[in-house]
Amino acid sequence: MDVMGDKATLFETGRFVQPSGEDPSRDVDEVGEDAEEVRLGMAARTGDAEAASILGAMLLRRGDLDAAEPQLRAAASAGDRPAANNLGVLLHQRGYADEAADWWRIAAVAGSAAAAHALGRHHRERGDEPAAEYWLRQSAEQGHVLGAYALADLLEHRGDSRSAYWMRAAAERGHREAAYRLARSLDGGDTEPGMGREEEPGTTEASTEAEQWYRQAAARGHRRAALHLGAILEKRGELKEAGRWYLTSAKDGEARAACALGFLLRDAGDTESAAVWWLRAAQDGDGNAANALGALHAERGETQTAERWYRAALDAGDDNGAYNLGLLCAEQGRTAQAEQWYRRAAYAGHREAANALAILLLRGGDTSGAEPWFSKAAEAGSVDAAFNLGILHAGRDTERDTEAAVRWYERAAAAGHTEAALQVGIARLREGDEQTAERHLRCAAGGGSAEAAYRLATVLDARRPPEPAHELGESVHDKTECEEWYERAAGQGHRRAQVRVGMLAAARGDVVEAARWYRAAAEAGSRNGAFNLGLLLAREGSEPEAAVWWTRAADAGHGRAALRLALVYARRGELAEGQRWAARAVELGPKEVGERAARLRDALREELSA
Repeated sequence: MDVMGDKATLFETGRFVQPSGEDPSRDVDEVGEDAEEVRLGMAARTGDAEAASILGAMLLRRGDLDAAEPQLRAAASAGDRPAANNLGVLLHQRGYADEAADWWRIAAVAGSAAAAHALGRHHRERGDEPAAEYWLRQSAEQGHVLGAYALADLLEHRGDSRSAYWMRAAAERGHREAAYRLARSLDGGDTEPGMGREEEPGTTEASTEAEQWYRQAAARGHRRAALHLGAILEKRGELKEAGRWYLTSAKDGEARAACALGFLLRDAGDTESAAVWWLRAAQDGDGNAANALGALHAERGETQTAERWYRAALDAGDDNGAYNLGLLCAEQGRTAQAEQWYRRAAYAGHREAANALAILLLRGGDTSGAEPWFSKAAEAGSVDAAFNLGILHAGRDTERDTEAAVRWYERAAAAGHTEAALQVGIARLREGDEQTAERHLRCAAGGGSAEAAYRLATVLDARRPPEPAHELGESVHDKTECEEWYERAAGQGHRRAQVRVGMLAAARGDVVEAARWYRAAAEAGSRNGAFNLGLLLAREGSEPEAAVWWTRAADAGHGRAALRLALVYARRGELAEGQRWAARAVELGPKEVGERAARLRDALREELSA
């Protein structure tokens, strides 16, 4: 236990000679201190209790316990309160706790706040909490900062709400640990930054106050406060100041700050400096930093080094290490080892490892083995696992499984999974719940799903009143919302949307735009796109080129394209070729096309046999 409060009081009595000048040399200080010690010794020998007390405190501070003890005993016995406190400190350092407590009690009763604090701590160490609270309260109420903090700590340990008052009192008096703990309570967090906590934000007022206390503690050298302050600033986008606090904390030995600083540098493009800090953090046992180093080496193709760091992360207690080892093995085709590492992480509660294990088992044909791991991952909050469970149930094609599939899709969609939202939208459309379907399709389309954008456009398109035919010279109407969604889907390469955009362009007389979209769809393999492009070209007088696109469409199974080709060849006099395409159109349909094609085929057959 360190020399406590009243020692400082002794040094402020003015009894020490203060050397003149702004910057005295060390030799002058030492000579002055030696002279003061001689003077105090002489005064103490004449029975001056105050001199003996000051001399004892000086020797105690120096660590000369043997010389300090008689001086302090003499002064304490003469009733000097600071000497009684410091004698307690000395005896505590020698291991005589009970005798130390006796002297602290004497000093505390005489009004020493420092002695009351020391006595309170003594009783708490002995398990006597009522006595500890009594003496700590005596110290705290006299304004002793250590007493206030110790009292707050005791009350907090007992779940007493009054602890907050004393913690704040200690923080306001400059106690850095109290400031840090007060900030943590206001922040509402029980874990450290970078440990995977999904924070529940408190009120703005509480968050602002928490930041102020973090800042006060960090300014006084509290490395964890500096870490939290850096995290707050980083989240707010104040990266430069965040980096400074991370650096301060990291230099003081906080591995998590070194790791966070590494990520900050990596995001800024300085991978080499990031690796230096990750290495420092990993060597201090930070699993997150070890994983970051593993990922860095894996990106460089240095798989052995990556594996070593992933194992180091695992040894540090970070389950991500096992998961990353599984990913590494899976990428290398080492399926059995990947499964082993995934299992290890999954059994430890790693939800993404459970999902990855389920996928691995599913690919191996073990559906019954995969489903429980998908369920475990989904229940733990894995969005991908919830979506995969939806796929698994949807593939079984029973009413019960269909309902289960939609439930899992809905859970994934609620967490922002785009494809899950699309599947919910499709299911609700099938059930006739257009309003719910539209809501999910909008979410999926907004998340970038081209299929969702197309399906949303079809829903909106079905509600549009029919427009009058376009007349030459008529102004082109403004695009509706459904056209905008068609165009978004078309721009993402959705072939049916491209065809529909082409049709809308043709309807408003924009032949060039229509041809562009039809061609894009046709070249991507759309038979409707190829057929419509052929129609457009034929109307523009380019029947030979139109026949090329109709041939592509007919070869892909488009009955109307085959009928068009039959008519083209019949007009050219190529009756056999016309008959062949007419027969093909009969096969492809639909019904009305087949009937027309059959009449044409029969007519061409008669013409050929005539």
